[in-house]
Amino acid sequence: MMDDNSSARERIIELEKKAAFQEDLLDQLNQALVEQQKRIDFLEKRMKALYGQIESGVFIKRPEEESPPPHY
Repeated sequence: MMDDNSSARERIIELEKKAAFQEDLLDQLNQALVEQQKRIDFLEKRMKALYGQIESGVFIKRPEEESPPPHY
């Protein structure tokens, strides 16, 4: 009977260790996911700003601002 109690106790301890490890791992994965989402949000905001600049023509020079081609 003592051996059964000891074996059950050891199994419970192992299960508790595994549960604690999995809980810690889940917290780490959750934190990584939060950081990735922050990065995605930042990149999406930057991309929208760049698209806005492109659509507004900020990167396009007027013909009179362009230098002549090298063969002139």
